[in-house]
Amino acid sequence: MTIAMELSGRAKAMLRAVAAGRAQLSGGREPDLYVDGLPCCDQMVTHDLVHAGLLRARRAVGLDERSDAELTDEGRAAIA
Repeated sequence: MTIAMELSGRAKAMLRAVAAGRAQLSGGREPDLYVDGLPCCDQMVTHDLVHAGLLRARRAVGLDERSDAELTDEGRAAIA
C-alpha cells in the first residue's frame, strides 16, 4: 500500500507512542486511540492512520473493549 499523504508531527508522535507499546485502540469501525490510558485528542488523525493501514489493534475487539495497538510494516516505515 502506498500512502499518498504527508504525516503531521502529531501523527508521527501518535505512531511513536504505538511503537513504544504505550497505546491501545478501541473496537469499532472508527476506533479511538488511548495513550498511557488517556484518550488521544485527535480522533480524526487516529481514524486516518487506521484507514491508511499504519496501525491496527493486535486482536479483534468489541465496541466497548480495547486492545493493544501495533504498527503495521507501513507504519514502521512511516516513522523510520
